[in-house]
Amino acid sequence: MAGSGGIAVSRYDRYVLSQFLLFFGFFALILVAVFWINRAVVLFDKLIGDGQSAFVFLEFTALTLPNLIRMVLPMAAFAASVYVTNRLNNDSELTVMQATGSSPWRLARPALVFGLISATMMSILTHVLLPASINQLALREAEVARNVTARLLSEGSFLHPAPGVTFYIRQIDADGTLNDVFLSDRRDPEQTVIYTGARAFLVRNGEQSNLIMVDGLAQRMDTNSNQLSTTVFADFSYDISSLIKQDATRKRNIRAIPTLELIQDPGQITEDEGYTPGQLSEELHLRFARALICVAVTLIGYSSLMLGGFSRFGVWRQALLAFVMLVFLEVLRGVMSDPVLQNADLWPLIYLPTLVGIGIACLFMQFASRPLSLLFRRSPKTEAVP
Repeated sequence: MAGSGGIAVSRYDRYVLSQFLLFFGFFALILVAVFWINRAVVLFDKLIGDGQSAFVFLEFTALTLPNLIRMVLPMAAFAASVYVTNRLNNDSELTVMQATGSSPWRLARPALVFGLISATMMSILTHVLLPASINQLALREAEVARNVTARLLSEGSFLHPAPGVTFYIRQIDADGTLNDVFLSDRRDPEQTVIYTGARAFLVRNGEQSNLIMVDGLAQRMDTNSNQLSTTVFADFSYDISSLIKQDATRKRNIRAIPTLELIQDPGQITEDEGYTPGQLSEELHLRFARALICVAVTLIGYSSLMLGGFSRFGVWRQALLAFVMLVFLEVLRGVMSDPVLQNADLWPLIYLPTLVGIGIACLFMQFASRPLSLLFRRSPKTEAVP
């Protein structure tokens, strides 16, 4: 009998785990789609409006997906845990298993395994996929920024490729000829220059880019003497390389730094990139804490719904309690980050939300094993025999 009971429980574990994974995938897909649509609209306007192709748009959106999945993965794990536990409760499957002698602690095993699987996915995201995608995204953004066509060739719009510079093209012909070009250069506080040309062409020579204007006028305004001088030219070459030059020494995004580098050489990163030890410590330990929090929120979702028995009014109170606990852990995570940013030696605080979450889940399961009504139940009174 014990053997058959063990087989039944094992089948139950596999069944529940499959349900967790199924609905986890469903909720993750829905949440990623919602977040992706919101960001894709902004990205589409920015890239397509700057003259980029649809392929570049798809590439950029694909590179932002790891960060989106990182954001929604704990929420999807929590939603799957709550939904599946509620479904098992409504179908009386949990009641049957408890009637056979399985405690809430024993029935929590599929939820724990599911939490560990979610934590593994989160670890792959935070340690491998996310740094690689952010690094590649930064490289592609730099390439797009160096693309003169993307930055300057947009007809009918006033563009600002650099502070103090305004560029306008009325029309672009199929052969690349720019018609009715306007260029205002206000970078020199002592002199403002406005160039207008009937036609213009973009010419690249290695790393240098020039705008060749034909049949135009140059107007120079000396701000000190308030004198305006004009020059009519048949052709004029204007170096626009400085308008698209990017800072080659800009630091990496802290999320793009590989985990192994954060562990082995934080001092060199601080010297080269300018990040403080607190920032590096927070980023490193957050990558581990984000994975562990998946275990905590999964167990909270399961244990919260185990607090109450079957009710025809539903389990909205338990679900609300689980959601409040989820919000509490997120707020606690934000509060714990500030001290670590100030003092890197306080890094253990990063793991406090996970420990608190697991502690709350254990407390809930203990209450589910021995409900409060049993603890405070009054002993029956003995009636006097006449």
